[in-house]
Amino acid sequence: MTSDNKSRFNLRGIAVASLLGTTTVLSGCASVGSAFTPSSADMAQAAQPAWQEIKQKETISRSSSYNNRAQRVSNNILAATGQNPSQWEVVVFQSDDLNAFALPGGKIGLYTGIMDLASTDGQLATIVGHEVAHVLQNHAGERYGQTAATQLGVGLAGAVLEGRGVQGSSGIQQALGLGAQVGVLLPFSRENELEADRLGLQLMAKAGYDPNEAVDFWRKMQRAKAGSGAPPEFLSTHPADDRRIAQLEGMIDEMGY
Repeated sequence: MTSDNKSRFNLRGIAVASLLGTTTVLSGCASVGSAFTPSSADMAQAAQPAWQEIKQKETISRSSSYNNRAQRVSNNILAATGQNPSQWEVVVFQSDDLNAFALPGGKIGLYTGIMDLASTDGQLATIVGHEVAHVLQNHAGERYGQTAATQLGVGLAGAVLEGRGVQGSSGIQQALGLGAQVGVLLPFSRENELEADRLGLQLMAKAGYDPNEAVDFWRKMQRAKAGSGAPPEFLSTHPADDRRIAQLEGMIDEMGY
């Protein structure tokens, strides 16, 4: 949900009491999210059509320079995980977008824009290691489970309000949805990001790259995004750059680099 939602809700006494009564439902969503979490195999199957669609819609780079570099770095990171690099598909998309992703089922997508920003193989390994870490940790499945659980909690809360005859319960349910998005789903995603940062650093080091290059890359990314109007951290699925850099530096110190 976007931050420009300007809906206002007049919560009178009974409505406030009802909302407080639903706190247990919403706070329990994190604990039951695992019951909704698909396996890595299920996520791989679900991701296949999306991967094919991306390849159809985006322009695939035919540059041997980009493709060889992407394959080289990806192979090194994947070997460090114990994965067979030949079972992964690496595709470079011709675009100035500062974007990269990895999908369940062994798919890595890198955009030429972010490859240009990552001027060294170590900086590119930062990106690949981070994205592969998301797949290894089944973060996409966790996000699905967390979202499903939260939607269930919000739906139950709305049913309780309507059952009690609370006027404007549909609007209150929308407010609950916004609260769940900001209070549960986005922080959960930021937690995934930091977990992927940590594992990504470990993969970099194991593959022979200097983890300190991750800090260099994120400083570059911070400068590249300056003035872009990015949302504040509490409304973003990614940590603020300053916070991410500071935590990366702490992780690298712990690793002894």
